[in-house]
Formats: sequence, structure tokens, C-alpha cells
Amino acid sequence: MKTVIKSEIVDVLKNVGLSSGDSVIVHTSLGKIGYVCGGAQTVIEALIEVVGQNGTIMMPTQSWKNLDPETGVHWDADEADWDTIRKNWPAYDKAITPTNTMGAVAEMFRSWPGTIRSAHPARSVAAWGKYASYLTENHDLSNIFGDDSPIGKLYKLNGKVLLIGVGYDKNTSIHLADVRADYPGKHTCIEHSAVMERGERVWKAYETLFVDGKDFIDIGTAFETVHSVNRIVLGNAEIKMMMQRELVEFSVEWIEKNRK
Repeated sequence: MKTVIKSEIVDVLKNVGLSSGDSVIVHTSLGKIGYVCGGAQTVIEALIEVVGQNGTIMMPTQSWKNLDPETGVHWDADEADWDTIRKNWPAYDKAITPTNTMGAVAEMFRSWPGTIRSAHPARSVAAWGKYASYLTENHDLSNIFGDDSPIGKLYKLNGKVLLIGVGYDKNTSIHLADVRADYPGKHTCIEHSAVMERGERVWKAYETLFVDGKDFIDIGTAFETVHSVNRIVLGNAEIKMMMQRELVEFSVEWIEKNRK
């Protein structure tokens, strides 16, 4: 297996369309790339080198284990212990709460020097660079993926989406289309997370749009038939770059046409 070094990653990122000053949301599977010399650190350093000080990098840093066991996120616990989990799961702390299945790059990025993490206890993002504060501030409990969420703010910045070794099922930006689209089955739900309020841990209930990503791969396949998606290979991984606005606007139309 060929070793991938930082200079190669930098070249690939530039060739796929990432530029200095860009605002980009990045979804990464480090393992899909292969052997990267320096691992997650090298990938982050390469991203920063390409976008520069006037650019902005955002990554999902979700900690969805901080949701009610009833939703299925604690499948390895006995149902008899669900109330114990509700009473004892640690309150979200943006400085220390780990990510869940976001990958090694996102896990390192959440505590990278200069990175800011949003306050949502289950669906946070982290951002570095020029617009990091803007993207991460006021991440409301109920507005996870809407117009004033980090994803919606990236849309306002005309940001890009970068997929490194992952598919559209990991493409969080499509959730903004979830919010904007009208379709018969659209509904809200009540979620719960452990948070700190006035110095005390609270099991907090909040209403939000039901998160549904089962058709994201189908949306991505359809999107690529009508829109230009830059692609290149890095190690063993396929890299894809697209404009977020194009993806969201297409996804709204697709969802309204196809979802029941």
C-alpha cells in the first residue's frame, strides 16, 4: 500500500477544486484513503494549507449518543437500563464530548487549535477559519439543520461540500433540503439530550424536524446526472467536490417529487 503524504493531499485538494478563501464542509473517512503519513493530523494540515487564513473549514462533530435510548442509539444497553442512562449520561461539553462515528479526522478537528465547536448537544459542528464564529454560534436545539443552523449559514456563504472517501449518506447538507422541502410525510419529533443549565445537568426535551437520510444516496446519484461534481482519487479513496447551493436546491426538488 502506497504511503500518502501531505503534499500529495494538498495537490489533490487543489485539483478537485478547493481554493484559498473557500468555505467548505468536509466529510472524511481516513481509513478509505489508505496509509496516510501522520494520519488525521496530516489531512487537517493539508486542508488548512489549501484554504488559508481567509478560508473556513467545517466538519460535523455529532455526539448522537446523547439522545434518548428509545431512538435506538444505545442498542448495546438493556431496555431495563434506559432510565439509568437518561439520568446519568454526561451533559454535553463542547470541549470534551467525543464525536460518534464521525471519523478520526473530525474527532481530532473538534479540538484543533483555533477550532470552535457549536453548542448542540447531539448534532454539533466544528469550524476553523474566517467564518468559524459565525457558523457555530447560536446552534439552536430545535434548529439542527435549518436556515439559521451552521449548514444554513454555509449556504449563505455559498460554500462547498467535500467528500473524502464517503458517500452521499454522509452528506449533511442535504438535511437543509429536508427542512426546506414540503412533502406529505414531513413531521417533527421530540428529542432529549443531557445539557448543562444554570450549572446543573438537565435531561432536556426539544422539538425538531425528524431526521431522515435514507434516500440521500438516491439523491446524490440523481444530482450527479445533472450537475457537475469534481472528482479525483486520493490513495484508495474517491474525492468529490460540489457547490452546496446546487446540491441543496436540487435536493429540495427531488424530495418534493419523490418522498411520500
